[in-house]
Amino acid sequence: MIRKCRLPLPFLWLAVCLAGFSAGAADAFPLHATNLTARIVEVDGVGLQSAFLADDARVSAAFDLGLFTLTRTTSVSDAWRSLVHTNDTVGIKVFSQPGPLSGTRPAVVAAIVRGLLAAGLSSDKIIIWDKHADDLRAAGYFQLGEQLGVRVAGAVEAGYDEKVYYLPDSPVVGSLVWGDSEFGQKGDGVGKKSFVSKLVSRQLNKIISVAPLLNENDAGLCGHFFSLTLGSVDNTRRFEGDPDRLAVALPEIYALPSVGDRVVLNVTDALLGQYQGGPASYLQYAAVLDQIWLSRDPVALDTLALKELARQRKLFSIPPPRINYQIYTNAVLLQLGVNDPARFQIEKVK
Repeated sequence: MIRKCRLPLPFLWLAVCLAGFSAGAADAFPLHATNLTARIVEVDGVGLQSAFLADDARVSAAFDLGLFTLTRTTSVSDAWRSLVHTNDTVGIKVFSQPGPLSGTRPAVVAAIVRGLLAAGLSSDKIIIWDKHADDLRAAGYFQLGEQLGVRVAGAVEAGYDEKVYYLPDSPVVGSLVWGDSEFGQKGDGVGKKSFVSKLVSRQLNKIISVAPLLNENDAGLCGHFFSLTLGSVDNTRRFEGDPDRLAVALPEIYALPSVGDRVVLNVTDALLGQYQGGPASYLQYAAVLDQIWLSRDPVALDTLALKELARQRKLFSIPPPRINYQIYTNAVLLQLGVNDPARFQIEKVK
């Protein structure tokens, strides 16, 4: 089994029990002491969309501006070559379940693909992916892949790696469904592991996570932790719907070397901010922000996203939900990033 855990899992369960969840102000974060800082680039665009439809050229220009700022470069090829090599196989992880308007926007992904191609990566080395091929197809990603000449793949359809898995110290037996590696099997230990997709463990060596600014009731956010971790492994029903289990499982799965260690860039698609109703698309609960956020730190980006959604709910006089901040407290304990807004270095560009 491949696992990467800096602290024993029982310690994380204890942290969950002691800290609980915050339903108060947007800045009420359970924090873990750290001297680290997180650098975030926030691009504030103008007219990046019209009637919820993204303008490809303007989104691409805004994204490139953010990438130049983050990498401190002045050309697309130099920026991308500071993050990946031309012989890397790069997977662009999207969250496609809500569709093309509330999920990860294809226009943002198109900007990334064009940049990678300009940096010298061959088209067969770029894969747009999510958990289910059907979601990718419905969100327009197979069509985008054909237009740009790159691959599009579902993690489920690629199958699961029996040698790479997540096994909690206190395993919960999952209710296996079709597509899970052990579906239909019986015996001791069946349903206690979450296997990593072969797409992630065998085909990709670099990952770019592109997550929407979209709420989710149990995790608080369909952010980088929720999207990448649950999209990379099977047997996830045992965690979904249970905030306590999610608070431990998401950071632990992200900490697998075959998952989080391969992430070179995190991008939050904040063209829209949907503050209620996720992971389905409800545009009546969405605010137009026309922003794109970039960072190497997924914890910081997700924390910033939670604060922004809380701000939007307050603007529209919507009562705050119980936010699962413990996910990010545990992620800090595993040294996956920074969740203290006071330690964010936010660079705003236009």
